[in-house]
Amino acid sequence: MTTNWNLLLNNKRNMSTVSNFAKGDMSGKDFISAFAGTTSGGTARSLLKTHGVDKSRTLAKKALYRRESSRG
Repeated sequence: MTTNWNLLLNNKRNMSTVSNFAKGDMSGKDFISAFAGTTSGGTARSLLKTHGVDKSRTLAKKALYRRESSRG
């Protein structure tokens, strides 16, 4: 299963949450809690369940970098 990063990075609040998680300023539990009750909640849970916290942080960093570089 692939992660829908467009869903997780669809607004500034979510981008900030993903960025804090990627930098290690937020635990996996806090990351899931931040998305709880939102349309992105299932995607966040699946990301951590599938890849674990460490790999998810790496993937989040990669997604943020690619999002930033695609904006030019």
